[in-house]
Amino acid sequence: MTSTPHAISTEGLTKRYGETVALDGLDLRVAAGEVYGYLGPNGAGKTTTIRLLLGLHRPTAGRAELFAVDAWRDPVNAHRRVAYVAGEPFLWPAMTSAETFEFLARLRGGTDVAYRDQLVKRFQVDTNKKIRALSKGNRQKVQLVAALATRANLLLLDEPTSGLDPLMEVAFRECVQEAKERGQAVFLSSHILSEVEALCDRVGILRRGKLVDEGTLDELRHLSAQTVEVTFAGPAPELGPLPGVKAAPGGANALRFEVTGSIGPLIAALAQHPVATLTSREPSLEEIFLHHYDGSDGHVGG
Repeated sequence: MTSTPHAISTEGLTKRYGETVALDGLDLRVAAGEVYGYLGPNGAGKTTTIRLLLGLHRPTAGRAELFAVDAWRDPVNAHRRVAYVAGEPFLWPAMTSAETFEFLARLRGGTDVAYRDQLVKRFQVDTNKKIRALSKGNRQKVQLVAALATRANLLLLDEPTSGLDPLMEVAFRECVQEAKERGQAVFLSSHILSEVEALCDRVGILRRGKLVDEGTLDELRHLSAQTVEVTFAGPAPELGPLPGVKAAPGGANALRFEVTGSIGPLIAALAQHPVATLTSREPSLEEIFLHHYDGSDGHVGG
């Protein structure tokens, strides 16, 4: 029995621009029906990855395949089942949204017109306005509607909600969930960590061209520190060094602890003091992300 090919498969994918290594030996698999979040700050290599997947740039080494078809050697066949949303919505300024939809549908070779009509209403797109008269957010909505309406097996989304208001972000999340339920794969590069946390089955974190962490949120949380916040009945005590524990002031009569590994040593130390409240929570995606950067590599995005 033949197994279903991955929507995205890369092996040793590398891209150099002169002396600069933009992407370094990327090994990546994204399955059909999976929503994969791709995170990294400006310059980490996210956009380079997408350009390689789209066959716009030639790999320096390694390969990228979409549904088992090489993205560079056979780009026409590789991209028949793909729709792409760019971070910057560069469209044809003299065309209306309706004309843009029709042009892109013909260019691709088809679209789900009934679903597109639903999306136009959901995203509140004015189809009679020319693109030049639209704000960035509204141009982004035109891109999104056109891509989603293709029902493509793989959606490559590069900062897709840039410029959208909160209501439209909710509409976008609903559409991604619908795509997943239909068995479509979604590759989501986003600077909105809460969006990735809400939508994605797995997350990859890119740093300086290398994939430094990958997994489900539960897997990433398991490998990261948990936060324990403690309020005392009196002044916060000095606990001294504890294995796997970092302490910081948490407010009046309070301490905040980042615990890696067993929480036992911290609980034993706290038992000697008048604890008023204790709360423990798993790290957010933002905390997992910042754990890899310590704020040293710029801002999330790009």
